[in-house]
Amino acid sequence: MSQGDVYGIRRALYTLIVLVLGFVSRAGASATLLLEEPYGKLGFFSPTGHVAVYLSGVCADSPLVLRRCSRGETGVVISRYDGIAGYDWAAIPLIPYLYAVERPDDIPLFADARMVAFLRDRYRRQYLRGIAPDTPDGRPPGGNWYELVGSSYDRKSYGFEIETNPEQDAALIRAYNSSQNRSHYHTVSNNCADFAKDVINFYYPKALHRSVIADVGITTPKQLARTLIRYSGRHPELRLRKLVIPQIPSGLPRSTAVHGVVESFFRSKKYIVPSAVVSPIFAACVFAVYVGTGAGRFDPARNALVFVASGEPELPVGLEDRRAYQEELEGLLADSGVEGSSGHIRKQWARLQARAQTEFDAEGRPVLQMQVGQLLVKVGVSSYNVLNSGAPSQLVQELLEARLEAELSTKDAPTVSEKQLIRDWQLLEQARMVEAKELADGFTPRPLLIPASRRSNRASGNRP
Repeated sequence: MSQGDVYGIRRALYTLIVLVLGFVSRAGASATLLLEEPYGKLGFFSPTGHVAVYLSGVCADSPLVLRRCSRGETGVVISRYDGIAGYDWAAIPLIPYLYAVERPDDIPLFADARMVAFLRDRYRRQYLRGIAPDTPDGRPPGGNWYELVGSSYDRKSYGFEIETNPEQDAALIRAYNSSQNRSHYHTVSNNCADFAKDVINFYYPKALHRSVIADVGITTPKQLARTLIRYSGRHPELRLRKLVIPQIPSGLPRSTAVHGVVESFFRSKKYIVPSAVVSPIFAACVFAVYVGTGAGRFDPARNALVFVASGEPELPVGLEDRRAYQEELEGLLADSGVEGSSGHIRKQWARLQARAQTEFDAEGRPVLQMQVGQLLVKVGVSSYNVLNSGAPSQLVQELLEARLEAELSTKDAPTVSEKQLIRDWQLLEQARMVEAKELADGFTPRPLLIPASRRSNRASGNRP
């Protein structure tokens, strides 16, 4: 049996498992533990990340008042924060929480820090002024309110979804609306993970707990994910489903892996190396705890589906397919005269975007206003308006090439679903066809064919 045959069999089995476990219709409500990676300076000093809970059957009249969802609503993400006007928790609708926009069609294909700040502040001015009011001069306030919206620009997240029922949702709404929502945040004893633990345990008592050994008694996001997986293994009726919510392609740094307390100490050279020199016995104990608890072997993305804002989660694109797409994109960029190291087109687009201003078109969808020669043009930045904003096709192509390069270059998996990747590929193909019509010399771009790897997989039945 060839290596290709082995790959095909493994892929087929994986697809079957995911289809059986992941695409089972969920008629009722659900609770999803969101394990969020650390990022920036926070990730360096506190690599445990953040955790929140998404409740599909619970909505909110305001960030501080919960209610049952009406038909068509998608629920809220609820979490504990520090520095949010003295409140202990806040509830934000799912799409704004992840992307700082209200409609899935408005999610930017590629973002930078200025765009993210603009989208967050616009949402704050519309819905969050009660807890994050303007400063006296009309500017955004300080504090951590920005953590309430646009999480997926900063970091990748992992979801662990279990079933709940309307009666449980109603009980939680009554309990949290009647309790005092005043901050008593404490990094060690009352952090975001303690709050998430209490929410999940409200639905299923004693489902989650902290680890005295692996995390020296501090409740951590990673520990909650591990205990929820173990708990759902003993209770298959909860129908656990694992998801990955990728970080939006951007010029921003990528988030980093989530660790527990002892794991963070062991993996950090700035801590473990001096400790080993000063006290080899202490370092050996840390190593024993790290190995014994199995924290380093936990992979939150294993057998996970890719979250899709506009629909049901989807299968991730396979490694072989991703390589085929990447080779095709590299060939396309070479044909276009783009040279340089990996990530060149992303850096090039990031420089263009840095000189642009984020605005909204007549439909309230985000666009970039750019200076092109003597002209001021607007470039649509979402899948909905990227092709119909009237922008020069070359700019549209650069935006789509930057997104595809970001989706395909990462070594982590899963990062994008096959359907999403095909959508972006087809958008690029359409932009190139528009350019062909604009060129006076009749030049026709090389057709963008679906890579052969993907065609062969479809033919062999390895794709749904």
